[in-house]
Amino acid sequence: MAAAAEALRAGAARLLFYPTLLYTAVRARLPGSRRPWFHRIDGAVLLGALPLRGRSRGLVAEENVRAVVTLNEEYETRFLCCSAQEWEAMGVEQLRLSTVDLTGVPTLESLHRGVEFILKHRACGNSVYVHCKAGRSRSATMVAAYLIQEQIEMGITSHALKLHHWSPQEAIEAIAKIRPHILIRHKQVQVLETFHRNMIAGTNA
Repeated sequence: MAAAAEALRAGAARLLFYPTLLYTAVRARLPGSRRPWFHRIDGAVLLGALPLRGRSRGLVAEENVRAVVTLNEEYETRFLCCSAQEWEAMGVEQLRLSTVDLTGVPTLESLHRGVEFILKHRACGNSVYVHCKAGRSRSATMVAAYLIQEQIEMGITSHALKLHHWSPQEAIEAIAKIRPHILIRHKQVQVLETFHRNMIAGTNA
């Protein structure tokens, strides 16, 4: 039963992909739009919608993007975005962590892999573009996990863990101040809470 429901959700996501992508593009182009294609969250991370081929070289040249975290399934990027090989030709490393659109939740393993990838590139002075289709849910969940881990590591470095300890909700609110139209759903909050508990447990081990 659960497998059938998951298949239905995945099918609905495929059916609605292009209409919802068009909606995202139209909203971004409206005069006075508060939904630009991407936002810079901090010195290392940009959170945004699909990095369409026409935008990719600009991200590299203007934003120092040298790494991309893709939360999309392969069909979402096949025709519209650079392949891993095309990114590599521009000096950009891509990490794909496939997650179903609309209802999908990044796995705990994906969050850990994505955050470590971001931190690796941040240490090299690179910018990382984290995206899904609209830069609202899947990718925002990943960026929230990054902020949670970053704050905990800052606390360890400064020996003030309690002062630098962000809850999932605080991380989400920090992103929303920059990109107000994010939409992190209940199940995505739940996986962030598990990620957060694991990080805290690791610091206390």
